[in-house]
Amino acid sequence: MLKKIISGGQTGADRAALDVAIKFNIEHGGWIPKGRKTEKGPLPLKYRLNEMDTADYRARTEQNIVDSHGTVIISRGELTGGSKLTQSFAEFIGRPNCYIDLLNTEEFEASIILKSFILENEIQTLNVAGPRLSHHPGIYMDVKTILETMLYLLFLDTHQDECLKEHIPAGPVKENFPQTLKEAIDSLCDDLPLKTKIFIARLESHNIHSLYFTLLEYVRQRVGFDRGNPPFLKECSIKMKDDKCTIEDAVMEILKQFKQHLEKDHLLRRVK
Repeated sequence: MLKKIISGGQTGADRAALDVAIKFNIEHGGWIPKGRKTEKGPLPLKYRLNEMDTADYRARTEQNIVDSHGTVIISRGELTGGSKLTQSFAEFIGRPNCYIDLLNTEEFEASIILKSFILENEIQTLNVAGPRLSHHPGIYMDVKTILETMLYLLFLDTHQDECLKEHIPAGPVKENFPQTLKEAIDSLCDDLPLKTKIFIARLESHNIHSLYFTLLEYVRQRVGFDRGNPPFLKECSIKMKDDKCTIEDAVMEILKQFKQHLEKDHLLRRVK
């Protein structure tokens, strides 16, 4: 049901939402003040947001509510500033909105609440709002964790995990851990059977989450992330140009590049 995630591009909650969308190949967007203004300077161009004609934050806040099917606000404690405006305007125009107070709600419970909000209101475009990083230093990781867990819960509802289990390699994991992305891709190519590689090559890009949630633990072990392997994690972080890169983020990058590698050969097999 969820097809797009939008936000205002600010640091903190907004940016976490956009990063999750990019990670899982979900369409992303939204409106941002003129000049792509954020508290830390212009928003990088990798985020595909539209510029308003004004630098006023209020205008972009209202436009994102109008352009979405529902808005979630994730914060801690009583709403203030832009977050309070978001809730007030959503209620004023009659758009569904959900406020999750992390002072009273644990992250997993928050994910369940958000999932229910999306399903009950049939939300295809979700607007994510919350405080900027300078107001709540931990809000980026809070929102990122909640959204990723919510996507996993939606994934479980599709029962895709059951049909994908056959693609998880059996047997012990080898100990020759890779040190580069190329080595990691070569290792997966050597380990996985042909039918699995064809399956991955044919998978639609927007369904990359099914690979991630099914193969996450296998890839973690295969590349040595569960035992540290800091050199390779650093390599992934550099390649992704992301100093906040987590092990889970690195696994997704490996799977994306692995899929691109397989598409060069294994899609042709189907044509022949």
